[in-house]
Amino acid sequence: MATTPSITIRELATLDEYQACVALQDATWGDGFSERVPSAILRVSQKIGGVTAGAFDPAGRMLGFVFGMTGIRNGQLAHWSDMLAVREDARGHHIGELLKQYQRERCVALGVQVMYWTFDPLVARNAHLNLNKLGATASEYAEDMYGSNTGSTLHGAVPTDRFVAAWDLTRAFTPVAGADLPAPGDLSLPLVNPLDDHGRPMVRDTGSAATVRVQIPADAETLRAHGADLPLVWRLAVRHAVQPLLARGYVVTRFVRAHEGTLPYYVLSHSPA
Repeated sequence: MATTPSITIRELATLDEYQACVALQDATWGDGFSERVPSAILRVSQKIGGVTAGAFDPAGRMLGFVFGMTGIRNGQLAHWSDMLAVREDARGHHIGELLKQYQRERCVALGVQVMYWTFDPLVARNAHLNLNKLGATASEYAEDMYGSNTGSTLHGAVPTDRFVAAWDLTRAFTPVAGADLPAPGDLSLPLVNPLDDHGRPMVRDTGSAATVRVQIPADAETLRAHGADLPLVWRLAVRHAVQPLLARGYVVTRFVRAHEGTLPYYVLSHSPA
């Protein structure tokens, strides 16, 4: 169990808590979400090294949860963090980070050395948490990971492209102050997907530049309000920018949040190895 003055994080233990977790999935991804994890799986997974934990306020209300499964990947123990959600009215209090750290502690106790999960490359707050706060790496780009018909109001009909995050649990990581701010010279780095005259991203060839930037929208969740096709336009622009770079040996080295008129962006550098 982990606690703060107002939040307790612990494993789920009662039928009511498992059902509350399912209800929070519905509240987050919509009632028609096809990837919902039922209460029976949430509970059974705990018996074979899985983690199903919640963040609770002093009154016992579930503010968020994390769920993952432990197994074998590449011949070694690995944990796949399948879901993490925080209630909309509880965001901004580092609950997601606390849940991930609790999950990390449970996995380390089992002897797990690496944790994986996916996150949407277009969602800036998730990229900041995963790369800057936790110290995970974006190890691969998975095209349409869960299909484009998950039934989620959050996903819509846009392909569910995802970065696969890899978190090395064998090393301590201390967030660096200002890591989410532009570094000197950043804005002179080639931008792979600049905006056209209509404010829509396009992809261009940056040649053999050793380090480049790939920008994302400031708020992916409100894109549709500015154009019905914008979510798909951004999805394809980032896909067509990132996939060829990774195939050529580039790696994601940093993520920078929106700052003084610039959109958020990933920095990718070529790794000859």
